[in-house]
Amino acid sequence: MSTEHQDQHITKEKTEHRIKTPDQYRVILLNDDFTTMEFVIQVLVQIFQKNAVEATKIMLAVHEQGQGVVGIYSYDVAYSRAKKVEELAREHEYPLRCRVEKV
Repeated sequence: MSTEHQDQHITKEKTEHRIKTPDQYRVILLNDDFTTMEFVIQVLVQIFQKNAVEATKIMLAVHEQGQGVVGIYSYDVAYSRAKKVEELAREHEYPLRCRVEKV
């Protein structure tokens, strides 16, 4: 086999590239006895861009079940939003907390 023929064979081989989808993370809001329902709704609207109906449903789940899933996001988005929640809560002197877990 000549070198030219080998080169043609190599370039004709089909290479398969698989793009791995990024891992997803669930943001969970945790209930406490001090944070007001109104503040939780404000956080959901302001930080997670939920509408009033969605925010109310999530807030009620947090209140009644002790926690509620806010959404599923990429790693960076999930952790940055969880951090924003806790920073905003501290500014308003609430103990509101989030948990982030891999889906």
